[in-house]
Amino acid sequence: MERNYSNILVAVDGSNEAKKALLKAIDVAKKDHAKVIITHIVDTRTFATVEQYDRAIVTRAEEYAKDMLSEYKAIVEKAGIETTCVLDFGSPKVKVSKDIAKKYEVDLIITGATGLSAIERLLIGSVSEYIARTAKCDVLIVRN
Repeated sequence: MERNYSNILVAVDGSNEAKKALLKAIDVAKKDHAKVIITHIVDTRTFATVEQYDRAIVTRAEEYAKDMLSEYKAIVEKAGIETTCVLDFGSPKVKVSKDIAKKYEVDLIITGATGLSAIERLLIGSVSEYIARTAKCDVLIVRN
């Protein structure tokens, strides 16, 4: 039984895997006439102690995210697909799989397979693995 999607959430972080996830989202959206929601979550866990001393680092991370989302939005719009960008702060795992997916009534989440080092995955788990386990909708993990 084939499933048609209407709201596809693609999580991006600037990596090659994220770009491949975006291109996959475009392919699926074209086939299903779906809308694409592009999100980037600034991981505030990495800024917890730094922010006290240098707010400029957080500002640069936010500017980078806005530029990246703008670039990705242009790619999706050029493909003729309706799109929305979401920039948020917090834990990427939780924000993507629970908050943003629910808010935008997402029926498919697409994300890249990697992003963390092996040690980080061991200690805190990969974002894509967490999303696959906890999301209330289908999840597609794109490999490099």
